[in-house]
Amino acid sequence: MPPSARPILRNADARRLFLHRHALSEVPAGKPDATEIMALIERLGFVQVDSINTVERAHHMILFARSPGYRPAQLRPLLEDSRELFEHWTHDASLIPTAFFPHWQLRFARDRERLVEKWRNWRDDAYLAKFDEVLAQVANHGPVTSSDVGEGEERGKGGWWEWHPSKTALEYLWRTGALSVSRRDGFQKVYDLTERVHPEICLHRPSPEDSIDWACNAAMDRLGFATSGEVAAFFAAVRPDEAREWCRAALAQGSLLEIEVEGADGALRRSFARPDVLEAAQAAPELPGRVRILSPFDPALRDRNRTERLFGYFYRIEVFTPEPKRIYGYYTFPLLEGARLIGRLDARAERSSGTLKVRAVWPERGVQLSPARVARIEAELERLRRFSGCDSVAYANDWLRAAV
Repeated sequence: MPPSARPILRNADARRLFLHRHALSEVPAGKPDATEIMALIERLGFVQVDSINTVERAHHMILFARSPGYRPAQLRPLLEDSRELFEHWTHDASLIPTAFFPHWQLRFARDRERLVEKWRNWRDDAYLAKFDEVLAQVANHGPVTSSDVGEGEERGKGGWWEWHPSKTALEYLWRTGALSVSRRDGFQKVYDLTERVHPEICLHRPSPEDSIDWACNAAMDRLGFATSGEVAAFFAAVRPDEAREWCRAALAQGSLLEIEVEGADGALRRSFARPDVLEAAQAAPELPGRVRILSPFDPALRDRNRTERLFGYFYRIEVFTPEPKRIYGYYTFPLLEGARLIGRLDARAERSSGTLKVRAVWPERGVQLSPARVARIEAELERLRRFSGCDSVAYANDWLRAAV
C-alpha cells in the first residue's frame, strides 16, 4: 500500500494512546489492594526488576508512577505468597504475571540451546557438569542462593567472571525453567524447584505456535501500534522473523492494518495497528496535567529510539557532550507532564539522614520552569519523599537548571 493510502495517526493522538496503553492516563487515589496491583502489572505485561536504589528500585518506581498510593511492601507477597507473579526475563529481569508462565516454556526451550553455546564462550565447560549436582542439592535440601552452592569452587576475577561453575549452573537452570525464584533475601535470588514453586501452572505447555501468537497479540495490544521489530522486542520471547510473519499473516486476515505514525518531528513511520486504532486513539483520555517522576526503566521509555521518535526526548542514562563531559547526573529520572516529557531529575534518597536530596532539574528545550510548573514538580517530589520513606526534601541552591 502506498504511504498516501495509509491512515495517519497524528503525534498528539499517538502519544495519548501509547501512554494510555502504558497505564499513565489515570492516577488512582488511595492505596491499591493486591487485586488492583495485579491488574496494573497485567495491563503493563511485566515490570522490570533492577538493583539500582537511588530513590527506590525500578519495579517500585514503575508502579508508584501509576498509583501514588502504592508502597513497596505490597509487591513481595504477590511473588512469594500468592505466587501471582514470577520472576524471569523479558528484555531484562522482570516480574511477570504467573498466568503468562505457560508461554515462557518456549523461551525456556530456546535458552537451553542458546545459553549453552553463549556461556561456553564466556567460561569453560565446567558448569555443564554441575547441573545434576545443583538440582539434587535443591531437591534434597530445599531452596538455595548462589552462596549456598559451589563450596570451594574457584571464582573468576571481576564482573560476570566471579560466577563459579555451580553459580553458572544455578543461573542456567533458572533461565531454562528447571528452577524458579522462590523469593528474594534482600536483593539476592533464592531458587527452588519450579514444580514446588508453581506446581500447577508449570504443567501447562502450549505449542510454540500458540505462544508466538499469544506474545505478538499481547505486545500489539499493549503498545497500541508497533513495527514487527517492536512486537518482537516487547517480551523478547519471539524472534524478529516470527514477528514479521505474524504481522504479515494478521495483515492478510484483517486483524491488523498498516498506518503511518507521526513523530514529534513530523516525520511519518510505517507501523502496524488494530483496525480501530484511530477510534481508540480518539477515545483515549487526556493525561493528567500533574508532573510524574518516571523510572529510567519505565516500560513506556524502555525503547529509547521510540521515545525520541514519539516524544522528541533523547534519553540515555549517560549523556555526554563532545568534550566529553557528563551534562546530567549518571541516573536521572524523566519528568512526565500530561503527554509531554518536560525534563529530568537528579535526586537521591539519603537513608542515613532521612532526606530526599534534590540536586537538579533540567527542563527540555522549549520548556519554561514557570512558578506553576515548579509548584507541580515540588508537589510530586513531596509525594516521592513519602514514598521513599524520607522525612524531608532538601534542594540544592541551584537545583533549577537551564535547558542543555
